[in-house]
Formats: sequence, structure tokens, C-alpha cells
Amino acid sequence: MRADRQQQILELVHQNNRISVVEICTLFGVSEMTARRDLQVLDREGLLRRVHGGAIQNLGRSYEPPLIIRKNKQFVQKKAIGQKSAELILDGDSIALDIGTTTLEIARSLADKRNLTVITASLPIANEIVASYSLESDIRLILTGGVVRSGEWSMVGMFAARMYAQLHVDKAFIGIGGISLEDGLTEHNLEDASVKWPLLESARQVIVVADGSKFGKTAFASVGPLDLIDTIITDCSAPSDFLEDLSLRGINVLVAESTMASENGL
Repeated sequence: MRADRQQQILELVHQNNRISVVEICTLFGVSEMTARRDLQVLDREGLLRRVHGGAIQNLGRSYEPPLIIRKNKQFVQKKAIGQKSAELILDGDSIALDIGTTTLEIARSLADKRNLTVITASLPIANEIVASYSLESDIRLILTGGVVRSGEWSMVGMFAARMYAQLHVDKAFIGIGGISLEDGLTEHNLEDASVKWPLLESARQVIVVADGSKFGKTAFASVGPLDLIDTIITDCSAPSDFLEDLSLRGINVLVAESTMASENGL
């Protein structure tokens, strides 16, 4: 009950940028002491920032909304990107699926693929593959190992980075926190960034998957320059001038059109 309430409080903060103690008391029927205690817990975990009378979003460059919040944002676009990415995967390919909600949609789009080898540092992706596919005929699954990040369920550290460095996959699908023409690829978390770097160096083909909200943004930790990207897959909300610039740099740009966008004539 308390965990559910705190999750709902966090979702309201992300929707409205802030929330007050009075609003929490009214919405959830709890005392001011309970409301303040909830905000204290969420603040201590770095999920929001307490201010007088309530809380606001924590929006520093190193801040990343937790997985439980991100999975519901740009869901239609991420699903379309996942399906478009799966079109590039051939039977027998070895692929790396980076952590994140967009790469999770790739894992959900592999139903017609056979004899794949998938390596990942993402526990949600691993769970999806185990639940949805045959490990005998469809997918051979390899986990990187490493230290599991709380709330993100990604594996980080030297074991994860070393595993990626030792394997030379056909295609690496990389999720990213920000894409900037000046700063290249960046990530919110330094440990996640250090795990991505070996993939950029070792994969035969590097494919960045990112919805339109990631363009023109710089997150906390550098991952690598744009010239390491072979292909980028995004959605219709990505700025066209940015995509044109990427194309001029020799990067293959693919735009996934969602079913919802098609039905609305967009």
C-alpha cells in the first residue's frame, strides 16, 4: 500500500512537475506526517526534490526517471521503434540489446526470428526472452553479469563491460539518454555509460534506438561520438533538421511510423 502510494505520488510529480503535501493528503486520505514521510523517502532515493510544502521534479543532467515511470512514456513510439529495429535482425544473428525501455520493445518483437544469440545487461529483457521464446530453438540468451542497479534492473560494473568487450556481435542496439550534435551520445548514469562504450567498439554494426524526446539533449556522462553510429532508428517526433544532419554525416536514419500516427493521418 505504501509502495503503491509512493509510486503514484512520483507519477503525479512527473505529470505536473510538482505536488504539495496538502494534495497528497487529499488524494490519498493520509495525514500530513505520512505525506511528508513519503516525500522524504522519495527524496532520499533521488526520485524527486523536497521543497517547502511539497516536492518538485529532480531534473539535473544525472537524473533519469526510474524505469517504472519511463516504461509508460512515449510507449507507442517505442513500440514502433522496436518493431522497426526487429526488421534489421536476420535469423542466426548475434545481437546485443542494451538496457532501457526502447530496447525492451525490440525483445518483444522477435517472434518470427530463429536461431538468435542475444546478449544483454538488462534483467527485464532477459525475463521477457525467457517468458516469450524457446531457449532451445529461438534464442540463445547470454547475460553479462555484474552489479544490479536498484530500480533499473540493469547490470553494471567491470564484469558487464568486460563481457561486452570480449564478444563481437553482428548488431548492437543501443539505448541512450541524450543525442547532441556537439556532445554526441550521452547517458544519465556514469556506470551505464561505461558499459555501453565496449559495445560501440566491438559490434560489427551499431544501431542507436531513441524516441524523438532524446534529440538535442545532453545527459551527464559521455558514451561516444556520433561517428561510431551506423544506423539510428527513431520516430516521427524527432526533429527533421537534426535527422538531416545525421544523414549528411553518413549515418543511416530510419523513422518508425506508429500505427496510431498512421490512423490519425500523421
